[in-house]
Amino acid sequence: MTARAAALTLSAARALLGVAADAGERELRKAYREAAKRAHPDRPTGDAALFRDVLAAYRLLQEHPYQPATFPPVVASAAPIADRVLLEIDIAVAISGGAEELAIDGRRLRLKLPAGLREGDKVRVEGVTFEVRHRPQDGVLVRGDDLWLTGRVDPRVLAEGGRVEADTPLGRRPAWISTKAAARGLVRLPGQGLPARATHKAGDLFLRLEAAEAGAESPARSLLKRFAAAWAA
Repeated sequence: MTARAAALTLSAARALLGVAADAGERELRKAYREAAKRAHPDRPTGDAALFRDVLAAYRLLQEHPYQPATFPPVVASAAPIADRVLLEIDIAVAISGGAEELAIDGRRLRLKLPAGLREGDKVRVEGVTFEVRHRPQDGVLVRGDDLWLTGRVDPRVLAEGGRVEADTPLGRRPAWISTKAAARGLVRLPGQGLPARATHKAGDLFLRLEAAEAGAESPARSLLKRFAAAWAA
């Protein structure tokens, strides 16, 4: 396994291929083929670095196949309160913070989660330690402090560059796209990844650019057209 592959977590690998934690070999292989096809350097929208990451993610998930959880037999005596529980959160919650309500050993616990939670961070509530995991989401990937999103923008911007509001799985993101960034289909937005927390610095946002569907209009352009039509009337 390469050093790059070793740095990839199982959660990040699943997010990169867009598969769930319980994906079987057939589903995993299909997702890998589709992701590899999209990222192949020979394609106009390909990306050699992303292609290598896709391959590394597939190999990692092959080495660590899904294993269904097994449960101990029921006993008459009450089980002790768990002292450590995995807590899977949405990436939006990791960015902005939020609240989760969980049932643990017959108790309901309400967790107030701070912004900027990383993979492996610990949150302790009423004697229970929760270890954070990021829930996989299509088009979104967290790497350490950095956030990677796939954003759809006007095809003209990909050709000429300019200021845009990119549609991403986590909402619209404003960005200035230079002609160079438009040509390679990737723009870096410093400080717009996971927010700073404890010993972690603020991460960066890497926005992978895809052309929006033909005929799609931005809200601003749509509003301008309606104004022009009203004025002409």
